[in-house]
Amino acid sequence: MKRVSILAVIVGGFASLVSCCERTPNRSSKSLPTPETDPLAQPKSLQQVGLPLELTRATIPADNPQTPEKISLGQKLFFERQLSADGTVSCSTCHDPKLAFTDRKTTSVGIEGRVGQRNAPTVLNATYNKTQFWDGRANTLEEQAEFPIVNPSEMGCASLDAAVAQIARVKGYQEAFQHVFGHPPNASDLLRAIASYERTQILFDSPFDHFVGGDKNAIDASAKRGWELFNTQARCNKCHALTETERDTTLFMDNDFHNIGIGIIRHNVVALAGQAEKLVNSSDKTAIDRLAIQHDMSVLGRFLITKQEKDTASFKTPGLRNVLVTAPYFHDGSQETLWDVMDHYNKGDGVHNPWLDEDIQPLALTENDIDDLVAFLASLTSGPYKQQGVAELARQRAISRTSRPQRDTARAFGPKAQQPEPPK
Repeated sequence: MKRVSILAVIVGGFASLVSCCERTPNRSSKSLPTPETDPLAQPKSLQQVGLPLELTRATIPADNPQTPEKISLGQKLFFERQLSADGTVSCSTCHDPKLAFTDRKTTSVGIEGRVGQRNAPTVLNATYNKTQFWDGRANTLEEQAEFPIVNPSEMGCASLDAAVAQIARVKGYQEAFQHVFGHPPNASDLLRAIASYERTQILFDSPFDHFVGGDKNAIDASAKRGWELFNTQARCNKCHALTETERDTTLFMDNDFHNIGIGIIRHNVVALAGQAEKLVNSSDKTAIDRLAIQHDMSVLGRFLITKQEKDTASFKTPGLRNVLVTAPYFHDGSQETLWDVMDHYNKGDGVHNPWLDEDIQPLALTENDIDDLVAFLASLTSGPYKQQGVAELARQRAISRTSRPQRDTARAFGPKAQQPEPPK
């Protein structure tokens, strides 16, 4: 099979688009899903202001090169509901292109209405993640693609081979796999195809990118002030920059894990950590995946993988691009607006949390400061989601003027809270 550069693949575009099609499950169907012409589902161009071309090329694994045919197949599979046990759920159910490849739910809902423990992160720019999922339990997009298919609370297939058997009954998939891979459908190629499509979902070209590129009028004065606060008093750069002194204008993440004080009071984290240390085999990634989605131990985050005390209730730093249109926020979807997020950080939430990241402390941000920070974050919204961003910013601003459950001005302007010692 002739290799084609990712540049040629993505810039060239594709005629066939795939969607979440509304149809009755039919295990003996003779053709592939009927595509929906949704431009938001298309592979993205590399010709975007702010896109890191060399880094993008470097994310393509040597054992899974991009080709137009493989990406097109992966796109169909991404929207294929017959990869779920009952034919009702696809990857796009939780990662809808119309919703910036999220589901806008607090936590995701799988087959038979089963509600999980984690908020669905966006697929946009996931190719740049060094690990996948909130706790980093998968190292690659290929590895990540398997877990939702076989998790009982997500797509619910008994095994990956069972999912392959379901789509192998579809004549169109038999032909497509034969064309792309030279043989009938199998599990590893299924994952390679889905990952190849996901790697095309790279989105930059925001007002902030044009500002960094030299257009000083691309963002307003409030967003400019927010950008300065982001890298100074607001301490966002502790996790969302290259280093504490080097600003990141590209990905806004450190590919690391941090305890930022979410869920500590609501959950008995100390007791759960003790149970996990004794009962959980961290090398069994399938078991970890089920705990992360189905069990209260989900709150332990990275600890489930490393069993290191410092990782207790720590979760991956997400990138911030298009963050405005991916609400609600954090690994558990517990914060409705960006104002709630900033209020949480502003008070340096460390009460009852012995594992709080050392960089979390009161910020003494004023209301105007928070408004400026939100304006900066809104400037990271890419062109395809511009109109959604305008509406979402107005929605969140209206909420922030009447409901601010995380705001605690006294703590925000006070000393850092005394944290308890970790349990012995």
